[in-house]
Amino acid sequence: RHWSHDEEAILNAQSNVAGCLTGLKRYDEALRLQREVYARRVARDGISYKETIGSGNNLAASLRFFQLWDEAKFLLRDQLLPAARRSLGFDHHLTLMLARNVAVVLVDNPERTCGDLCEAANIIRDVAQRRRRVFGPAHPETV
Repeated sequence: RHWSHDEEAILNAQSNVAGCLTGLKRYDEALRLQREVYARRVARDGISYKETIGSGNNLAASLRFFQLWDEAKFLLRDQLLPAARRSLGFDHHLTLMLARNVAVVLVDNPERTCGDLCEAANIIRDVAQRRRRVFGPAHPETV
């Protein structure tokens, strides 16, 4: 039997396991594994690598679930979104998803400010406009 020592394959498998743990409602374990995968990807490939950005987005979703608003906002707005804009471009689907997730974190935080709500509204308007232009008006993500 052959066991892969390819770290990318291992990280992908661990990411899939974290998704399964989430599906099984074992959220604490999923969060721990997502943190580990993200940290290893950042150390290995840097924050601008597409797979790192995807892992960070998964981690941010778990942080949001646990209502760790400040950590989720910092990860999404201050780290992942700028990296995605630099490496993938402003109109890439993952960049648009990250921007939307920043808005969701800003709105869902019970300690949100008026400034947070204004920022979220501006983000949503920008994402909607970009999605319409990039995907077309009939695409499900633009309706």
